Amino acid sequence: MLTVIPIPAFEDNYIWLLRNERHAAVVDPGDAGPVLDYLARENLALTAILNTHHHGDHTGGNAELLAAYPVPVYGQQRPALTSVSIAIAEGNRVALPELGLSFDVLGFPGHTSDHVGFYGHGMLFCGDTLFSCGCGKLFEGTPAQMTASMQKILALPDDTLLYSAHEYTLENIGFAKRVEPDNEALLQWEQEALGLREKGLPTLPTSLSQEKRTNPFLRFSEPGLIDAVSRHAGRPLSDPVAVFAATRAWRDQY
Repeated sequence: MLTVIPIPAFEDNYIWLLRNERHAAVVDPGDAGPVLDYLARENLALTAILNTHHHGDHTGGNAELLAAYPVPVYGQQRPALTSVSIAIAEGNRVALPELGLSFDVLGFPGHTSDHVGFYGHGMLFCGDTLFSCGCGKLFEGTPAQMTASMQKILALPDDTLLYSAHEYTLENIGFAKRVEPDNEALLQWEQEALGLREKGLPTLPTSLSQEKRTNPFLRFSEPGLIDAVSRHAGRPLSDPVAVFAATRAWRDQY
């Protein structure tokens, strides 16, 4: 039976571990310690590492994990990410036969130029491209690239579960309420998220259907959001890229 486990790391990262009774794979192991502890405690063998992008809080544990488990590392090769052993790009598929899984690789440039997502079995491991009620900062990409990445996510089935890499939900909801203060779905999600965090539980994964109702960075075609962002920007906006860019700029100043 497949289970997806969130392993907390640093202040707000999640390392996602996919497991059955004997084997495991990890997505974005920024820190090896908690992963090694979990594998030892559960008597599991690591079979693969998947990296969504090169940032150290997603890849910093690769080397130590490889010292214990010489497994394939899937990611986009960059000088800053020498541990990748199997280079991937959009259109590739990553097979994890020990877990009976395979994932399509989706290109998500925006947060970084090398960002990818792993989609399959109703799940999307989206790294720092999309958070609940938020999205990653544009460190290397353009608003047009990030909007295109959002559109790829919007094209997935509504029941897709989104496994983001950070616990930013309540902070992001604070901003989303500035944009759409009367969004009932957003207000309801805030109460649910508060309840989860009070119990020490993650707010992730969320569903794409929920994010379509609450995430301002997926709602760039919604008239109410367009009006709000246009008012804040002081000019009329209609093009999805312009709406997304203005929303991201607003969030960066929040």
